[in-house]
Amino acid sequence: MSVTSYAALPPDLVAEIRDGGLDPEAVYADIARALEEDLPGGADDTTSAATISADARGTADWQAREPGVVAGLAIAAMVFRYVMGDDVDITDRLDDGSRVAEGDVVMRVAGPTRGLLTAERTALNFASHLSGVATATASWVDALAGTNARVLDTRKTLPGWRALQKYAVRCGGGVNHRFSLADMAMVKDNHVISAGGVVPALEAVRAAYPHLPVEVEVTDLEQLRELLAAGCERILLDNMSSAMMAEAVQINAGRAVLEASGGLTIERAREVGETGVDFISVGALTHSVKVFDIGMDLVDEAVARGDR
Repeated sequence: MSVTSYAALPPDLVAEIRDGGLDPEAVYADIARALEEDLPGGADDTTSAATISADARGTADWQAREPGVVAGLAIAAMVFRYVMGDDVDITDRLDDGSRVAEGDVVMRVAGPTRGLLTAERTALNFASHLSGVATATASWVDALAGTNARVLDTRKTLPGWRALQKYAVRCGGGVNHRFSLADMAMVKDNHVISAGGVVPALEAVRAAYPHLPVEVEVTDLEQLRELLAAGCERILLDNMSSAMMAEAVQINAGRAVLEASGGLTIERAREVGETGVDFISVGALTHSVKVFDIGMDLVDEAVARGDR
């Protein structure tokens, strides 16, 4: 395999990935690591080398095998560019965030057949997983339609894939929570125990990091009242019933941003959204998502040209 350097990638593809909020050089490095798993030390794709003529060329359709939302197609395109450089033609690629039906062609790639098959699995791994995240997120967005609540992701991400998974959440219409432990202080139950209460914990963060946003978790309404009196601007309602959340919203009266969290299911999504909370955070968007089924199949050249 001849590796395409980062500098040789199409500028418009690099710009598209950057405009999506990702670091294109980091994405390129992710692709390089992924292909190293398949071709360690520059080894051959033995099956393709043995069964496909070196001068064979082909066209392959990427087809959605279920309805959902696609994400990561630009990254998949970078995989093909990494493997084949300019000797690949990528057409009919849908924008990330597009809703698709079963059977829709989401991208078409044409080039050396060996290269297409060498890149296939790596490209699909990126796009299928990220489309799964986007599709799951869109399901929550749909469930919350008509309420003021928006769905948030969490830090429950695959190690090394946080930027990619959070990008896919955005493609699905969701909102990103903090990216790292340094972006925002988030006071959880163990912090509260260590600090001696929700207000002492809030004050400790304010003293140490006065310009940092801070969110504090509460498990009952008394803790909520204490934090509101202390001027806390963001409060997480942990594992509360819908009735308790609705009461929390009334007590809050718009003073703080309220986030619901803890064991929430999509079946409860609308019920929770109708309590009036601002956000619902869902770890399952990234930690246990089902991959989206995309298939890549070589097509007859006459079909690819539209002759029949």
